[in-house]
Order: sequence, then structure tokens, then C-alpha cells
Amino acid sequence: MLRFLSLVISFSIFSSAVFAFSFEAQKRGHLQVVGSSTVYPFTAVIAETFGRDTKFKTPIVESTGTGGGFKLFCSGAGFNYPDFSNASRKIEPSEVKKCAENGVKEIVEIKIGYDGIVLANSVAGKKYSLTKKQVFLALAEKVPTKNGAELVANPYQKWSDIDASLPKINIAIYGPPTTSGTRDAFVELVMEDACKDLPEFVTAFPDAKIRKKKCHVIRSDEKFIEAGENDNLIVQKLKNDPDALGIFGFSFLEENHDTIQPAIINQVTPSFDNIVSGTYSVSRPLFIYFKKEHLNLIAGMSEFIQEIISKNTIGNDGYLLQKGLIPLTDLELKKVRDEVARSLN
Repeated sequence: MLRFLSLVISFSIFSSAVFAFSFEAQKRGHLQVVGSSTVYPFTAVIAETFGRDTKFKTPIVESTGTGGGFKLFCSGAGFNYPDFSNASRKIEPSEVKKCAENGVKEIVEIKIGYDGIVLANSVAGKKYSLTKKQVFLALAEKVPTKNGAELVANPYQKWSDIDASLPKINIAIYGPPTTSGTRDAFVELVMEDACKDLPEFVTAFPDAKIRKKKCHVIRSDEKFIEAGENDNLIVQKLKNDPDALGIFGFSFLEENHDTIQPAIINQVTPSFDNIVSGTYSVSRPLFIYFKKEHLNLIAGMSEFIQEIISKNTIGNDGYLLQKGLIPLTDLELKKVRDEVARSLN
């Protein structure tokens, strides 16, 4: 009997210790950010500045891809779940629903600026000048036959197969996976834009929603090579494969302009000015989302949000411009700051 009581007491003490450890493990004194690899460099700089210039710990920023970030972000509220999610596209209704199902019911969106999506290759390779339609024909799973009679599996092996004026070089394009917001934006801004009004696709898929999905499908015969969520990895691949193209955000082009050159798309070169003016059409807004449920949970949450929306961060003279962020207009910035301020009250 005494042995039994001793075992019960020991187990009780052990259980209490495990519970205490588990409870303490849930606590954390730093903010957590997940999401887009494109937004990652910007948020990382904000985190470093915040950790250096305030009394709070430097937030931990992880590059998980936009889709992967929202999956983590929407998994729940509390110490075990991220506070912020970077995104290179808007959060989707299905993701908002998943958040709500898991207790994350107050999501606030911060539009921080814009970024172009570029096709680029090594400066040691040929300079590409392409149309959106040519890019679509290089990447699509299904394409029209030369006479336009039907849709067939993509037969194009070289760029010159698509147009005789293009280089006689094998098609090879490194790009992000399906969890990436950059890929989502690319297939919408380039693939869909070139495909949606093609007579062959309109005939084959009269329903606009179905046609949109079909336009987004990329070929799977290794002409398009998924290179993970890390845009820096794509840049490294290009340095070793001069004729291949890569798909990534404009900011990575800016950081590697000595070794990587952009392709001209529809006769427009991706540049800061061309993206700001809208002349370069392959561009998209960038976002950081936070959950209001965490405002009083982690120290420094409100202060970090204020750092994000500061004019010194994302304004016309903000420090993120040095990292390649395309700034919001003054009117957009005021709207963003007003909306966020209301959410903090």
C-alpha cells in the first residue's frame, strides 16, 4: 500500500512538472512571422531594425511560402502559432474560413508596397525579349496546334520552336512551387492574361472559371523546374545555367544585378520606374497579415505593427526602398495607416 501511494505521489509530481514545463514552453518572448519568400527580406529588415532600436526581442522571421505561411497562421491562436504572415497575394476566402474555424477571427491586412515578378537569366547568357504569349506557350501544359485546330500536349522543346526569331535554346525555366504566392501571381498575370482569350481555349472551355484554371496549368515534362520556396536558390541555379530563365521577385533581381539580367516582357524592361508607373504589367501588391487575438499576448506586438507602417519603413523615403520595395502612393499609405490604427484601438 505504501509503495502504491509512493508511486501515485511520484507520478503526480512528475505530471505536475511536465504540465509546468509544457505551460512554460508555450510562452515566448518574441514575435513570430512566417510566409512569403518574396516578402521575407523586407520583414527580416524590419525585424532587425525593431530588435536593434527598441527594448523588445528581435522577431523571428521564417520563409515558408505564402500558402505555407497561411496554413501555419490559420492553425490557431495562442503562443504555439505565428503572429504574422507575409504574403505575395491576398489571403483567400478559404484561408479566412480555415482561420475562423481555428479561432482566428480578426485578421488585419497591411499592404506594404509592390513588387514586380521577373523572368531573368545569367548575364553570361543571351538577353531574352519575350511576349506573354510566348512565355505561356513555353510553359503551358496544353497549347493550340500551329493551325489552331485543337489543343495538344505542349510539344515545344526550344524557344525557336515557338517563334523562329527566338534563340535556338532548350526551354528551361526555374520557378517556385504551388504553395508560392509568386507562382500564383505569375500564372495569373502572365499565363492567364495570355491564354484567357485564345479562341482555342474559349472553344474548349466556354466556362470562364474552368478556362482560368486550365490556363494556369504548367507542363510537367521538366521544362519547368520547381526550385523550392527560396528565391535565392533560383538565382544560384541561374548562375550555373546561363541559358535557363528563373521566375522571382524584382527585389532579388536588384540584389543580384551584377550577375542576373531581366527578360524584356511585352517590350518593357522590369525597372523601379516601370513598375511604379504600371508600364511593366507583371507586378503585384505585397502584404503582411496579423491576428488581433495576439495583440495582448506577445510583448511588442503593437509596437512592431507601428514599425511596419511607419513612413520611415514603407514611405517614399523608407528604408525598405533600399531593399527593392516599390512604395505605395501617398494616398495608399495614408489609407493603410488609418485602417491599421483603427484595428489597434
